[in-house]
Amino acid sequence: MNCKIRLDVFEGPLDLLLYLIKKEELDIYDIPIMRITEQYLEYLNMMELLDLEVAGDFLVTAATLMQIKSRMLLPPDPAGEPPEELDPRAELVRRLLEYKAFKEAAEKLRDFEGKRSEIFTRFGAWAEPDAGDSPFLEVSLFDLLSAFSTALKNLPKHDFHRVNKDEFTVADKIHEIFHRLMKEPVIYFSRLFTSSRNKFEVITTFLAILELIRLKEVLIRQDNRFAEIEISRNVSLTVLDRQP
Repeated sequence: MNCKIRLDVFEGPLDLLLYLIKKEELDIYDIPIMRITEQYLEYLNMMELLDLEVAGDFLVTAATLMQIKSRMLLPPDPAGEPPEELDPRAELVRRLLEYKAFKEAAEKLRDFEGKRSEIFTRFGAWAEPDAGDSPFLEVSLFDLLSAFSTALKNLPKHDFHRVNKDEFTVADKIHEIFHRLMKEPVIYFSRLFTSSRNKFEVITTFLAILELIRLKEVLIRQDNRFAEIEISRNVSLTVLDRQP
């Protein structure tokens, strides 16, 4: 599978940690560091498996988590000086809270701009509501990786199918998905993997989805956070948009 997908990933390591904390319904003030470290590393491993480019910040944060984990496992030294910081997680929690506040403020600004644009056009005229407006949420790379992980775990445990690396290609899967979307307006992400016979096919299908997203040929969304991901064609693209 000679295919490397490049995505413009705007989420960073703190986004991933906040995503995991929210997904697992954890207390940000009392993070179970062993559990969160294990899950964080699992996501990094998935990125590596998919040959996605991982920014250095992700690796630095992984090292920080491992260091905190090690410090929490060490017994206190009764003869030594008391530590400057009683909880090794304190600095990480502080950074997460600051970043979370920044993200929420930015989100409020975007909502304000969006609502204002619904009322006024650039020249101050009244703008009709867009009939295509949707209450669906955008899907992050971490949502996709979570769904990808589920697809891998749902593979048959005893798979004796002999894998031929030329059996599946990303180009073939792109064609297959796009052809299916021509018939079905919306496809649930999980259903793209129901007939997958092995890990290689799951990976190839997922890379095809990422490439379609990168090319803006499909839209991905959820009706609420952590719900099933829906995939549909980006019908807003014109013929000119599709030309290289």
